Amino acid sequence: MSQLKVTQTRSAIGGKKNQRETLRTLGLKRIGQSVVREDRPEVRGMITTVAHLVTVEEVD
Repeated sequence: MSQLKVTQTRSAIGGKKNQRETLRTLGLKRIGQSVVREDRPEVRGMITTVAHLVTVEEVD
């Protein structure tokens, strides 16, 4: 399967609790941090929840 590189670009301060928790579940703690996750429906759903706070790129 392909993988997704997720980078936090904006702060979660002032966001809803579920958005802050979703960032933590993805493994993101600070702006500029990146994590690589497997491209799965569960991860895609989490990315959709915080789409305005992160950027996503596909990695092989």
